[in-house]
Amino acid sequence: MKLLIVDDEAEICDFLKSFFEERNYDVRVASSGQSALKAVEEFKPQVMLLDIKMPGMDGIQVLSEVKKKFPRTKVIMVTALETRDKIEECLRLGADNYITKPLSLEYLENDVREKLESLSGSNTP
Repeated sequence: MKLLIVDDEAEICDFLKSFFEERNYDVRVASSGQSALKAVEEFKPQVMLLDIKMPGMDGIQVLSEVKKKFPRTKVIMVTALETRDKIEECLRLGADNYITKPLSLEYLENDVREKLESLSGSNTP
């Protein structure tokens, strides 16, 4: 179960990494859009938690690139500001869900598990 966490706030990355590692996920973190794209190429996560607002390449740009190259990767957008336009754009580009900060860890864990189950369920003959 590979999970990539992308956020420019190191504390959030560290906290979520610890949270999911305690639940036996293989977790990597990236702190920028460029490093996220590199991590997706190398690590090939099944699920990605992707912050929308980051300096430089933002989460929407990363989402677009990831979905072009790895359409099966499940992407959950994370945002502090719930603007309808941004959310609609993310969903149109292929985001599988979005969650707003402050994060509900129970909701987040259930959503990640659901995305993984949908991937494994689609592999059955």
